[in-house]
Amino acid sequence: MIALPENTRLMDDAGATARAAAEHLITQVTSAEGERAAVCLSGGSTPKRLYALLASPGFVERVPWARVHWFFGDDRVVPWDDPLSNVRMVREAFGHAAPVPPTHLHFIPSDEGAEAGARAYEATLKDFYGAGKLDPARPLFDLVLLGLGSDGHTASLFPGKPAVDERAAWVAPVPEAGMEPFVPRISLTFPTLASARSVLFLVNGAGKRDPLQHLAAGEDLPASHATSAGTLTWFIDREAADA
Repeated sequence: MIALPENTRLMDDAGATARAAAEHLITQVTSAEGERAAVCLSGGSTPKRLYALLASPGFVERVPWARVHWFFGDDRVVPWDDPLSNVRMVREAFGHAAPVPPTHLHFIPSDEGAEAGARAYEATLKDFYGAGKLDPARPLFDLVLLGLGSDGHTASLFPGKPAVDERAAWVAPVPEAGMEPFVPRISLTFPTLASARSVLFLVNGAGKRDPLQHLAAGEDLPASHATSAGTLTWFIDREAADA
């Protein structure tokens, strides 16, 4: 078996990962202090399974939809109805069963281009947070969902790209993606992703064995820079772990 990151929960398969992640998400948003809870969503097939599960019987009635605000960790600079859009993926996964208030789904304005879209989304996050500087004692998010790319990227923070090293801005433009599809992207930066009570990596499938092996070897991959103001946990299935 691959040497797994600290705080790993090993899952039987992708379905088990989605169910465990759904339970974790519900725990985080129901335990959030105040009137609002904030979740930062990830793209990819594994989270899509999770989002569909949240909108299904047995889960949909347990999510406090009226108080949860949904944000995006990254997106491609394409129209929201484009097949490459994370917005479209989330909308399709939630479907009509998830009673998300229209003002609670905070899209990255990808139609404005990478630079302008990043500035606009940073303003959205600061307005929601109520301050222009992140306070470690008051995380922006209750939960941040992250994935692991085959090259070790997470969100749209790719190896060798400037956004990986950005520490001042909350949101960064990514003019050149590190892998297909090669379209510009917009991504939250590591300090913003870390401003969370819980950061959760969802990793499924044999295609993730290689980046997990590189992380285990101590290679300097973007995913190795992910931290959390609270807890950082990995949900990894047996196929990815080669168990």
